[in-house]
This record gives sequence, C-alpha cells and structure tokens, in this order.
Amino acid sequence: MSISSRSPVSARRVAAFPLVAALSALWLSACSPAPVATGINDPNEAANRRVHDFNKAVDTAVFRGGAEGVEAIPAPVRRAVGNVGGNLDMPRMVVNDLLQGNVDDAIHNGFRFLVNTTFGLGGLLDPATDMGLDARTTDFGETLHVWGAREGAYVELPFLGPSTERDTAGSIVDLALNPLRFALPDRELRAARALRFAARLNDRATFATTIDSVLYDSADSYAQARLLYLQNRRFKLGGPEGAADADDPLSDPFFDPYDDPYGEGLAATPAATAEPDPLTDPFYDPYEDPNVR
Repeated sequence: MSISSRSPVSARRVAAFPLVAALSALWLSACSPAPVATGINDPNEAANRRVHDFNKAVDTAVFRGGAEGVEAIPAPVRRAVGNVGGNLDMPRMVVNDLLQGNVDDAIHNGFRFLVNTTFGLGGLLDPATDMGLDARTTDFGETLHVWGAREGAYVELPFLGPSTERDTAGSIVDLALNPLRFALPDRELRAARALRFAARLNDRATFATTIDSVLYDSADSYAQARLLYLQNRRFKLGGPEGAADADDPLSDPFFDPYDDPYGEGLAATPAATAEPDPLTDPFYDPYEDPNVR
C-alpha cells in the first residue's frame, strides 16, 4: 500500500520530515554539544534499585527463558530476524542524523536502508555490510546531547533498563520519530513491531553470557549495570577513553570497587623509629644472624 492510500494527514507528515530536518540543521549552527558528564549522578538510587530488581525478575521469568528458546532456532533464521529488526530502525537513525546536522551519516545510513530493503529482500539479508555500509547507530538521546542538553540523573526504566534523564526523553521521542510509523499500514506496522521485539529477544540470546554475568554473577548487579551503561554511553558521545580523573571512578581503568579507600583493613604504618622492613632492603640475607653486626 502506498503512502497516498493511507490518508492525506499521514502523507503530509511524511513530507514534513525534510522541512523539519532543514530547520533543525539551521538551528544547530547556534548550538553546541553538551559536555560529556563524569562521575555518578544517581540521587534516586533507592527507587532505581527497586526498578532494577523488577527488571531482573522479568528477565528471569521471561527474557532469559525466551532467549534459551531462541538459541534452539537455526542461526540463519535468527540472523534474518535480527537483520529485519535492524533495518526497520534505520529510517529513525537517518532522521536523527539529519537533526544532528550529520549529513554524512544520514547519507550512509540511508544507502544502507535502501540496499538492504531492495537487494536484501526487505532486510532479511544484509548485503550493505559486505559493501562497507555498516550501521552507524544513533538515537534522539544523542540528538539532545548534540543540541546541548545535559545528561541529567541516572535512571533505570521498567523493562528498558539503564538510562539517564536525557536518554529517557530521547527514548520517548524515538517511539514516534521513525518515518515507517507514518508510512506503513496498520497491519504491517504491527508486524514490524513484532519483528523488532523478536530482534531484541535474539540480542538477549546472542549476548546471554555477558548479560548473565552482569545480572546474576556480579556482587552488585545494579552498580555493575550502571557502571557499564554510563561508560559505554559516554564514550559513544565523545568522552575520552581511559582518561584518568581522581574524582571519577568511571574514568579509571584500574578502579576496584572493593578496594578500601581509607585503608582501614590494613595495619597502622610503622613509626619511623621502628625496625626497617627487611623486604625493602635489596641486600637482605634471610640466613644472616641478626645478632651479629
């Protein structure tokens, strides 16, 4: 079914996207990206932990078992489902690229969508990657960052998991931002949503080892998930890799969350007048008689 067969309102909405993108590009010239945040801003940790416990219970009851079932499906079928789900997200990424003023990535992702939709049988196959057109992922949370919006507090969302205040707002906008939402008939739109959900379940199965190690094997799954999310998200937004900051444990690659920062578990430092530590003496002989000088 063509766009014109849906409704004049839908057609006008689709036609408005280039105008919105052009106006946004002009507005971007007066904006600058927000600085990449450091440290952990989690004022609602108690509430977030309750949501994390809920998400963990849902994963245990639904997604973990579902992922185990997905693993029984032949790999080519799983790969095809993942390809279709990723291809359906590509128009949304093109819109975000334009809103960010990133014309190069918009053209790149647009060609990827065109190649996989036509030569890839509607996205079942991924010939674009073989042509060097890999997916350059983005979202409206990144768009808000480019527009100057700060990260805000850390948030754990029901069902969706780790996020921030800025990325939460971005997720809401992303639900309505995909042009396919206006272009597809209702039946095909419901099928597209089901395919995207199946692709997410396939991702859960693909990365099962990593996800299980965070949720079920770490001493504090909430703190671990928060740490990994903020590290990866900030690096994607242009944060330094491995930059050291004494006040920011996220930037220290050797940070040990179980380390005692006050040394309370250690014995007191010997006084200067105490016997020197023989281990610090490079000429120390363990067989020497200490009474012979």
